[in-house]
Amino acid sequence: MKITRLECFHVKPRWLFLKVSTDGGVVGWGEPIVEGRARTVAAAIAELEPVLIGSDPFRIESLWQRMYRGTFYRGGPVLTSAISGIEQALWDIKGKCYGMPVYEMLGGRVRDRIRMYGHIKTYGDIGGITWDDMLASARSRKEDGYTAIKYAPAAPVRHIDTQSFIEAEVKRFVSLREVVGKEVDIAVDFHGRISPAMSVRLAKALESHYPMFIEEPCLPDNTEEIAMVARSTSIPVASGERKFTRWGFRQLFEKQAIAVAQPDTCHAGGIFELRKIAAMAEVYGVAFAPHNPLGPISLASCLQLDACTPNFLIQEFPAMESGADLGIGLLKTPFKLEKGYIAVPGGAGLGIEVDENLVRANSYDGAWDTPHVEYEDGSLAEW
Repeated sequence: MKITRLECFHVKPRWLFLKVSTDGGVVGWGEPIVEGRARTVAAAIAELEPVLIGSDPFRIESLWQRMYRGTFYRGGPVLTSAISGIEQALWDIKGKCYGMPVYEMLGGRVRDRIRMYGHIKTYGDIGGITWDDMLASARSRKEDGYTAIKYAPAAPVRHIDTQSFIEAEVKRFVSLREVVGKEVDIAVDFHGRISPAMSVRLAKALESHYPMFIEEPCLPDNTEEIAMVARSTSIPVASGERKFTRWGFRQLFEKQAIAVAQPDTCHAGGIFELRKIAAMAEVYGVAFAPHNPLGPISLASCLQLDACTPNFLIQEFPAMESGADLGIGLLKTPFKLEKGYIAVPGGAGLGIEVDENLVRANSYDGAWDTPHVEYEDGSLAEW
């Protein structure tokens, strides 16, 4: 069997799907994307075609090495995201040919269902969300059976912000706790928008209210800063959505900077690369919770990985009102969320059947950019 074609689809609201075809008639799907740079990733996929066209799709590791190491400049979000989506599609093809889920080829499942956490609308964050919207969103997640939710602090945040900022963030957390109770975990995504100094202050203020974890307490560029925040608090620190391949995670583990590793199957190198990262994390006693703010192919890839990973903790999920991230309107059989869990899929490959007609109907030109936030003085703030 040989790879014959790679075809990209820009899909609303901001996703990029990849279809890999073979001369045997078997096709695989992946989700290669850098949010805000989808068209750049599509160009990178086209540049990798000489490595892939005519190659055996079963030789996943060999092709991964050739795509990653075969160029003088390696790594970074664009190249590894392109490789990630291609790798997902290759596993999908291989699983379909062998008639088994990807997790069976990675050692078999260690659990029967996957615990999910959903995002909630956040008052004061980008988008004009009201206080009532935030509390209603949290209440809805609890009613839907989620055992964990996540939100982000208001943006922008000054490098050294005021006492009123800290008090407002504590009020936000306490209000959510009153809505969902102590039996539902609440994670706080600092989103890299807070300086190390303010992260220490905010973590100290939140500590007694028992957050599940704080995510990206500061920008991921400097592991020492993340480790410093981790040493300053008893709250578990999570990070990794902007790290790529196992080499990007090495220092996070060695410096004991995180308690929860969050690589993204669409960014960090694909399914097998994340399984390697999870194995590294396990050695250091670090839990594994894949990042996923994307579409149903990303979710499908995550679920395959979650099913066979012993140190898996919980799976991120946008929980869109439309259900598009579950595959409604894109997959022939969407995923089903039941009491905060998704059952381990039983189908071959990624366990999904993409409806290409619906994908084409939801296609657009790929123009989407990350929102920009400014301070009061007009300078750019971290989002």
